[in-house]
Amino acid sequence: MHIVTDEIFEDLINQSIGSLPKSHLKYLENVAILKQDLPTLEQREKNSLRDDQTLLGLYEGVPLSHRQGGTKILPDKITLFKIPLESISSNEEELKNNIRHTIWHEIAHYFGLNHEQIKALE
Repeated sequence: MHIVTDEIFEDLINQSIGSLPKSHLKYLENVAILKQDLPTLEQREKNSLRDDQTLLGLYEGVPLSHRQGGTKILPDKITLFKIPLESISSNEEELKNNIRHTIWHEIAHYFGLNHEQIKALE
């Protein structure tokens, strides 16, 4: 487990976003990328998590592939969960890689990919 301050975690998020392909990032519109320590009870229930499961990240919104050309007032959200990401990381570089991978995974959901499609791309 590699624990960092909130400031370092946020810096790693920014570094990770900056390292993603610009060709994909340019299509992200109205998406907030947030940090939270742990998933809320509501997020856990909505994702049918057992007590021994957790989330590293979560996309909440309407994927681009499901939109009918309408505009949304509220932004889509990608939330990164700090404590679970720290718990699977043994050093800062591994934490940064786990953050980057989680952001990429959640952005793939934003574009409408399901878990099987994401695994195929990985």
